[in-house]
Amino acid sequence: MDAADHQALADWWCAALGYERRRPLGHPPPPPEWAVAIHHPQDAGPVIWFNPVPGPKAGRNRVRFDVWGDTGELLALGATMVRRQTEDSGWDVLADPEGNEFGVFSPRASGLHLSGGGTTL
Repeated sequence: MDAADHQALADWWCAALGYERRRPLGHPPPPPEWAVAIHHPQDAGPVIWFNPVPGPKAGRNRVRFDVWGDTGELLALGATMVRRQTEDSGWDVLADPEGNEFGVFSPRASGLHLSGGGTTL
């Protein structure tokens, strides 16, 4: 994922998903200008890379995450509402702090029960 502030956006998605920064074992932390990888603590989801780019997002997302989670919690973390779910769609569409849109499905509506906090991909 490209980001104007890749460090902050990686931290935001870690908080939203319950992920952690991925650091190579036995190596010092990489310089702050390098891309940042985040992953699920038990490797139960994809690794997501945040790449530094100059300037804000322009145009549509080329890839969009859809997650199971609580819309209110994600809004409290700093997401913004793009579109509430309707009869035609069973999900809300939010945007992260840099404007990248993602879908949010309610765990209760799906029958999926999450434990341990965080949202899941």
